[in-house]
Amino acid sequence: MPYRGGMPRDTLTRDQIVQTAIELLDADGLEGLNMRSLGKRLDSAATAVYWHVKSKDNLVVLAGDQVWDEIELPDPAAVGWRAAATSMATDLYAMLTRHPWLVQALASHLFHGPAKARHDDHSLAVYETAGFAGAEADQAAATVFMFVLGNALGESATAALTRRLSRDGGDAEGVIRDTMARATEVAMRFPRLRARIEAAPVADYGAAPDNSFAFGLRAILDGLEARLAARRVGRDAR
Repeated sequence: MPYRGGMPRDTLTRDQIVQTAIELLDADGLEGLNMRSLGKRLDSAATAVYWHVKSKDNLVVLAGDQVWDEIELPDPAAVGWRAAATSMATDLYAMLTRHPWLVQALASHLFHGPAKARHDDHSLAVYETAGFAGAEADQAAATVFMFVLGNALGESATAALTRRLSRDGGDAEGVIRDTMARATEVAMRFPRLRARIEAAPVADYGAAPDNSFAFGLRAILDGLEARLAARRVGRDAR
């Protein structure tokens, strides 16, 4: 029996559906993804999309895995482990801020797939090259990952809030501006916060200083390097 309605399902591919889903997620967020909107972008019926990806949750997992391929995986033997770790962490942060829905989705989906596995495997290789082994390599990689995720969380939350306020017909920028003004009034009661507010534009209250991401990443890698150096000193003292 011929397929009825929209583009025939055999003219769609999973890769095409996943890429279009990523574009929709980037534009409208996790809450804006539904099979009807996706089918419209693909000029196809929602049933054809379901046939390829089974469910919305499965589609989010597929999209979430694909974006991990955007992260470069430098060879730590060629560039050094710190340069490789810095590059991967910086690329991960850029990827998460390009796709802020992924941070939101991490709270409700169990992500897996070849792209993420390839990234995770390479990350372990970087910290093993540094000198960590076994569980410590996992801990080093996880420490850096959680730092990057925490930095991306604020931008993801702002993007989701802006979409929600705009969708509800409100003035998103105005609401955020008014909220920050009220937050500044409260902060002025506390001496250290007041000193920082008075030293910088009020609009900067609540924002991290420039280069905070690079500062924090260097501090973490310095700590990991110091841990390795201390271990070497301990071995040499025996």
